[in-house]
Amino acid sequence: MRVERIIQASIFDIFAGHEIGRELKAMSRWLDGHPMLVALVADDLRRHGVRETGRRGLPAESALRCGLLKQHRQLSYEELAFHLEDSSSFRAFARLPLSWTPKKSVLHKTISAIRAETWEGDQSNRAGQRARGKAGARQDGAVGQHGHRRPNA
Repeated sequence: MRVERIIQASIFDIFAGHEIGRELKAMSRWLDGHPMLVALVADDLRRHGVRETGRRGLPAESALRCGLLKQHRQLSYEELAFHLEDSSSFRAFARLPLSWTPKKSVLHKTISAIRAETWEGDQSNRAGQRARGKAGARQDGAVGQHGHRRPNA
């Protein structure tokens, strides 16, 4: 079973005062103002054949946020899994449920289920670029001026 959004933020969602922490906090606020992006990702994850019964999957909002972290910080799935376990700022940004530390295989399976059209589509591409605050992935998936690719590339 998968939920789209975590409605209430945890009291433990604390961003570091470091430049990266401040950047992630700003990106998070921007994403909060654009819930349609979560809906697009939720549709992709449903399309991927996940049933509404059984173990809870990574929420669609967390999948989107983890994908953006992977892309923005240019991380492998293994590095992303480490940072999500190690960094309170990354956990706060990803909106992971308490005590969840997704493994690289879960991150890969979930993030790669997000269709290229969702990542590169006109609406999500512009939204992702604004969230990152710099030019990123182009419509054709090629590397943008800052070396970003879509997360499952």
